[in-house]
Amino acid sequence: MAGGEPICVGVADDGTLALPWLRAALVQAQRQSRSHALLVYASVPVGQLELALALAQGWLCEHPEPPCGHCASCRHVRARTHPDLWIVVPDILRLQHGWLAEDDPLLKAGAKPSREIRVDQVREAIDWSHRSAGSARGRAMVLHPADALNPTAANALLKTLEEPPGRLRIVLTGSDPERLLPTLRSRVQRHRLQSPEPSEALSWLAGQDVSDAPVLLRVAGGSPLEALAMVREGLDGRLLQELPKRTSQGDASSLIGKPVPRVVDLLLKVAHDAHAQTVGAIPRYFDARTMPKPAPLAALQRWRQELQRVARHDEHPWNAGLVIEALVTNGARCWSDAAKLRADRPAHSIHSAR
Repeated sequence: MAGGEPICVGVADDGTLALPWLRAALVQAQRQSRSHALLVYASVPVGQLELALALAQGWLCEHPEPPCGHCASCRHVRARTHPDLWIVVPDILRLQHGWLAEDDPLLKAGAKPSREIRVDQVREAIDWSHRSAGSARGRAMVLHPADALNPTAANALLKTLEEPPGRLRIVLTGSDPERLLPTLRSRVQRHRLQSPEPSEALSWLAGQDVSDAPVLLRVAGGSPLEALAMVREGLDGRLLQELPKRTSQGDASSLIGKPVPRVVDLLLKVAHDAHAQTVGAIPRYFDARTMPKPAPLAALQRWRQELQRVARHDEHPWNAGLVIEALVTNGARCWSDAAKLRADRPAHSIHSAR
C-alpha cells in the first residue's frame, strides 16, 4: 500500500463498524471459520486490518453474539489494552498509526522504522502466547500484513500456526496468498475480501468530504481507503486526470513533494494503462480520453521495469525530487520515441503506392 489507511479498531459501542462494507465480511468470516488460524486478504486495501481486529474482538467478547462492542473486553480491544490480544505490525505502521509508548526507540532521532515484520517480533509474540490467558475466552493474535514477514520470521511462526498453545486464535492479513511461503499458506484458512460496491464506496468517501471521488476511486483500483490516502497526500481528481498526459510530456511538477512510494504506484498505473491502450484494451485506472497516444510496447516495458526496481527499494534514502524527475523523464521518452518513429515513417500516397 502506498499510503496510510485509517485504523478503526473493532466494533463500536453501538455495534457499528466505521468501514460499513466490512459488516457482511465479518459475519461471513465468523460463520465460515473452522480453523484456529485465518488469513483475510484482498488485492487492494479495503480494511484487512480493521476486519482482523473486529474478528479478534469477537473472539474475546463477553457477549453470546460477539462482538457486542460495549462489554469491557470489547472496549479493551478497541483501546489495544486487552491482556489477551497481541498485535504484530511492522515498525513503519506503528509509527504511522501512533502506536508508540513514550519511551519507544522509534521516537529517537535518526531511528529508521522497518517495513518488515522481524523475527524478534514474532518470537516475542510466541513467548506471549505460551502464557496463561486472562479469561476462558482464550487469546487472539493479529499479524498485519503477512506479506511483510521476512523468511526467517515466517519460518519462526510455522509451529505456532500448526499447533497453537491453549485457546490461541490467529488472524493474518495480506494482499496475495501466493506471496507467502507455501508452508505458511497450508496452515491457514483463507477468507477473501471483496472491494465495496462503487455506490457504497462513493457514499463513504462523500462522508469524508472527498471531492472528485469517482476519479480517485478509479485510480485507487476501487479502494476507498487508498482514495482517501491520496487526498490526504495532496492529490486531487484534476491532477490525476491530467497525470497521463503530463507524464508523456515529461512534466513532473504535480508530483514533486509527494511520497516516492505513492508516485511510483501512480506511474506504474500510467504504464499499465498505456500498455493496455497500445494493445487495444481499455485502460483500467484512467479515462481513455485522458490518455496520450499509444507508445511502443518495448519502451513501456523498460520504463515499467525501472519503476518496479525503485518500488523494491523505496526505503533507500533517495533524493525524492531527483528520483521523481528522472522517473517521469524516462517515462516521457516512451512517447517521444513514438513521435519520432511517426515523424521518420515515410509518407504514403497514391503515387508511392504504385
